[in-house]
Amino acid sequence: MTADTITAEATAGAAWHDVGFLALNAGSSSLKFAVFPAQGETALATGQADRIGPEGTLKIKDAAGQPIEPAQGALTSHDTALAIVIATLKRAFPDLRIAAVGHRVVHGGIHYTAPVVVDENVLQTLSTLSSFAPLHQPHNMSGIRAAMEAFPGVAQIACFDTAFHRGQPLVNDMFALPHRYYEQGVRRYGFHGLSYEYITGEMARIAPHLMAGRVVVAHLGNGASMCAIYRGRSVASSMGFSALDGLPMGTRCGQLDPGVMLYMLDQEKLNTAQIRQILYNESGLLGLSGGLSNDMRTLEEADTPESHRTIDYFVFRIQRELGAMAAVMGGIDALVFCGGIGENSRVIRRRVCERLGWMGIEIDHGRNAESATVISSEFARTTVMIVPTREDLVIARAARAAVGLPETAAT
Repeated sequence: MTADTITAEATAGAAWHDVGFLALNAGSSSLKFAVFPAQGETALATGQADRIGPEGTLKIKDAAGQPIEPAQGALTSHDTALAIVIATLKRAFPDLRIAAVGHRVVHGGIHYTAPVVVDENVLQTLSTLSSFAPLHQPHNMSGIRAAMEAFPGVAQIACFDTAFHRGQPLVNDMFALPHRYYEQGVRRYGFHGLSYEYITGEMARIAPHLMAGRVVVAHLGNGASMCAIYRGRSVASSMGFSALDGLPMGTRCGQLDPGVMLYMLDQEKLNTAQIRQILYNESGLLGLSGGLSNDMRTLEEADTPESHRTIDYFVFRIQRELGAMAAVMGGIDALVFCGGIGENSRVIRRRVCERLGWMGIEIDHGRNAESATVISSEFARTTVMIVPTREDLVIARAARAAVGLPETAAT
């Protein structure tokens, strides 16, 4: 399907107020999206297609938060989901023309350190990284190809989760393996870079004195990681070669002794596909809770031994990583929570900050309960903040820049 008035043709002749930018984030069974105007950074519409397949659902809302009725159709694939999204936006914004489409791409490897305009050569390179990020990369590629078909002639911009971390010191970039593996690209890449890029920019705006120092950002959600940011640059990340490492996540294991995988291979005689299924889809909060849930809200409400041990482990790993991040930077000036859990769970924030007085961390429980921007107490040496992340906005900014949006239109 191609769009008519939300056209895939060149936007030559269109007034900037008729031009929009589409940000796409294609997951394994979901498609998050947002449409931004040429002017300002308030999305015209945001939405998400969930459980793409026979039971797929689509929810869209406008800038005021009011629901937009989706176009009819079955969400059987990413292609059909995008087609329905386009049809819905076409009806809601009949005069809008899409000038560029930005995409979240989880893995950019050693090649890409900034957003890039996608062509077939880029797609081929990115496809070689699918084994590095099997849960994400193939679906990112599917989203790009679907958008290329839906918007022929419109620039497709790949924005990489790994790019933010590519300037890390060598000691944080390597594994203690034979050096040939490093040369082959087996490195500590780090992920959630679009989120960290947004938080870094937002902190520079609202708290420049903190951003000039030592900041740890905890991106806590179904995917979870932490990043040490020193003077605005990533110097360490809890994630490494893949998006499995570090903190436990919704269904991903987090840090794991490699010997466990050897045990699975040698003793349980599992193949790599079976191990991949366990590590990516059956572990993390879901596995720890005995299959109860991968959703922190459900675990907090459950009040069972299984939910308690899961939350205890999640909090412990965050505290452990926080200590490591502070050690890397020689101290910490601010801790920032973001992501679905970080932004919304006052229980997790409180639990994480307990027993961290030695780091100068002390929260104000009233501020924490209200989810204030600054939740640390007046007596704390280390500032603790909640800063909602906006990966879609980072993607939209990159799409704008790629088409050379006039300065006057970007206000």
